[in-house]
Amino acid sequence: MQSRRVSFHTLGCKLNFSESSTLARQFEQGGFVRVAPTAEADICVVNSCSVTEHADKKCRNLIRRLHRRNPQAIIAVTGCYAQLKPQEIAAIEGVDLVLSNNDKGELFRRVTALAGKGRTQVYSCDTDELTSFFAAFSGGDRTRTFLKVQDGCDYCCAYCTIHYARGASRNQPIAEIVEEARRIAAAGQKEIVLTGVNTGDFGRTTGETFLDLLRALEGVEGIERYRISSIEPNLLTDSIVAFCAASPKFMPHFHVPLQSGSDRILGLMRRRYTTARFAERIEAVRCAMSDVFIGIDVIVGFPGETEAEFRETYDFLERLRPSFLHIFPFSERPGTPAVDLPGKVQASVATRRVAELETLCARLHADYCSAAIGREDTVLFESTRRDGLMFGFTGSYRRVKAPYDAARVNTICRVRLGAMDEAHDLAGEILG
Repeated sequence: MQSRRVSFHTLGCKLNFSESSTLARQFEQGGFVRVAPTAEADICVVNSCSVTEHADKKCRNLIRRLHRRNPQAIIAVTGCYAQLKPQEIAAIEGVDLVLSNNDKGELFRRVTALAGKGRTQVYSCDTDELTSFFAAFSGGDRTRTFLKVQDGCDYCCAYCTIHYARGASRNQPIAEIVEEARRIAAAGQKEIVLTGVNTGDFGRTTGETFLDLLRALEGVEGIERYRISSIEPNLLTDSIVAFCAASPKFMPHFHVPLQSGSDRILGLMRRRYTTARFAERIEAVRCAMSDVFIGIDVIVGFPGETEAEFRETYDFLERLRPSFLHIFPFSERPGTPAVDLPGKVQASVATRRVAELETLCARLHADYCSAAIGREDTVLFESTRRDGLMFGFTGSYRRVKAPYDAARVNTICRVRLGAMDEAHDLAGEILG
């Protein structure tokens, strides 16, 4: 008898990817064969995102394509969009199951209990019930995994629905996370990226701290590199910075959300810091680490953002000189306080502001990468092969290319960094 086939379609953040990977392992352990997203499948699982209206639209279009391509397939939808608007998703032709974030771990059981296509079933999409923790880590990459350490958020920023979609901040005990890291090491992966909704807020459930977690993970044998996917500036403490600077395993790599370089707009956004505090945190990181990757999130076109305030943001970022910018136009989300703010910014104006920051980002990233030309560094090479080349990252997150050598995959190699191409990749000469 031919095994049933399941495909996974993941939208959004690293957290969703870690959860989809864990769900996929449950299906494989249950006798299913996981197939590529483009392949014909008996069951299609969509793990949705709802961070913007564009993300919602992308999910709806994906579901319709899946149904047109394979009308007999069971389509199950979970994730943040399913949590926030379950009935909207249930109304899309072809959807059989809508499941909340809280019961994401029940997806395999719910799907396999379906007798076939029929009336859409919607389960437990009540925000008040978001209390469980679905432990997850990604698989399928021979080099790196995303390990979920925290879920939910208590911050309630004015533009964000994630605290509705994911619930309050919560986490597993450190001991359980360390066991998962050991399983990852046993599978041969060398690098772990710590993920969560508000990762630095770790410990709300257990009374532990994020620094306690970092110290415990450093002792896991077999894992040679850790990265922190994102951390709020107000949670990036001196003790965390000092620990990462002294650790041989935690990479000099910080992703710190800014959102605006205007203090007035930060206040309207209900962020928990000022631009002065943000700049002080970035300076603290750079003082502790001589060569560090700094990624920054920015939102442009927030209600009330004037041209002068956008220029404040631009000038602030130009002075900070981060390594990379993640730039988003403001997206109005129903039910958030930002909906009622005056001074809506025209879409064309927001688009132009995004383009200006993208140009700035390209210049800053090129400067950051090219500064390493001529140096020696270490690179963890990945299994991807393209045009006879393999790729990997330095500890400070510069991407390096070298002639493909299967023996070097998933190994940390010493390299001399050479010329930079148009994509800001550096040529790597493997030493020794």
